[in-house]
Amino acid sequence: MGLFDKLRGELIDIIEWLDDSNNTMVYRFERYQNEIKNGAKLTVREGQAAVFINEGKIADVFAPGMYTLSTANLPILATLKGWAHGFNSPFKAEVYFVSTRNMTDQKWGTKNAITLSDPRFGMLEIRAFGTYVIRVKDAATFIREIVGTDGHFTTEEIGEQLRSLIVTRFTDAVGEAGFPVEAFAAKANELSEFVHTQIGPEFEQYGVEVTKFLVENVSMPEEVKKEIFELSRLNAIDLNKLTQLKAAKAMEAAAANPSGTAGAGMGMGMGFAMANQMGQAMMPEQQAGATPPPVQSAPPPVPPAPPALAFFAVQNGRQAGPFDLNTLKQMAMARQINADSLFWREGMANWTAGSQIPELAPVFGSVPPSIPGA
Repeated sequence: MGLFDKLRGELIDIIEWLDDSNNTMVYRFERYQNEIKNGAKLTVREGQAAVFINEGKIADVFAPGMYTLSTANLPILATLKGWAHGFNSPFKAEVYFVSTRNMTDQKWGTKNAITLSDPRFGMLEIRAFGTYVIRVKDAATFIREIVGTDGHFTTEEIGEQLRSLIVTRFTDAVGEAGFPVEAFAAKANELSEFVHTQIGPEFEQYGVEVTKFLVENVSMPEEVKKEIFELSRLNAIDLNKLTQLKAAKAMEAAAANPSGTAGAGMGMGMGFAMANQMGQAMMPEQQAGATPPPVQSAPPPVPPAPPALAFFAVQNGRQAGPFDLNTLKQMAMARQINADSLFWREGMANWTAGSQIPELAPVFGSVPPSIPGA
C-alpha cells in the first residue's frame, strides 16, 4: 500500500447521528465546508432518515442501513455533479438527519374560547385541550415545506404552527360532529377520532403524520354546566323532595339576614310552606302507624261449572259431532237419531247404542212415540 493510499484511507468519514434528545426532529451533520470524502461510511439508524442536499436542492434520501458513499448509491447527486466515470475527490453536500420516530406528549389547547351554537342552550363558549403524537412520514417533504435551512429543528419550533392548525380544525370538527354539549365528556373518544380524521390530511401535506390525537377535556361556563347537571338529574330525583330542599336553602339564606323585614317575611312564608309540605309528607306515615280498620274477608270464589257432556253420533254411516244434550234432544225430536243410534264420548271404550248410555236417557225419554198409522 502506498503512502497516498494510506492517507486516503485515513480520510474516510463516518457520517452518523446519535440522538440523545426527545424533541429533535432534524439535525444537520456538520462538516468543514460540507466536504465528504469518497467512500465515506453513512450509518442511518432505525427511526432516522438521511437527506442529502446539493446547492439547495434535495438530492438523495437514505432509509435505515449502512452505506459506502459512491456514485452507485448517490445516483441523483452523481447526475447533478456530472460524474460519468465515478469520483475520487471529496464532494460537497449537506446531510440532514431526520427523526422518523413518534414524538409523544405534544400538547395542544385553545388559547381563546370557541363559540358554539347549541339548540337548547343557545350560544355558548367552550375551551378544550389534549395531546397528540406526530412523526415525520416524508423526510424530503418535511425539509422542503417546514425546516428549510435550520440546522437543529425541534418540536417546539413546529409546535406553535401545528397547534394553530389543530385548534382551527378542531373548531370546524366540533361544529360538524353534531354532538350535544353535555355529551362532550362522555364522547371524548368519538370526538378525538373525528377530529383526527379531519386534521390528518392537513398534516400530511407537510410530510407529517398524526399517529394519535386525544381530546382530554372540554370545559364550558359554570352556569351552563350547572344547567346540564340539573337536567340530567330530573329523571332521577323526586321533584317534591327537590322543592323541599330548595325551600330549606331559601329559608336558611333569609335567616342569615335577620335585619331585613322582607327576608324575615320570606323566611316565615317559606317556613309555613315547608311545614305544610312536611306535614303532608308525614300524614301517610302517621296513618300507617294508626290501627288499621278490620279487613272484611272476601267470599270464596265460585267453583267452575263442570264441563258439558258432548257426544259423537253415527249418522248415515259417518261420524258427526260432538253434540251437547240440548242439541241431541233437538236431533231426536227431528228423528235424525234414536235410541238405537250409536254414540261415543271421551272416556268410553266403544261405540254404544243410545239406549244403553244412562246420560242419554233424558234425550230419548222426552221424544214422543210415532203417531199410529202415520
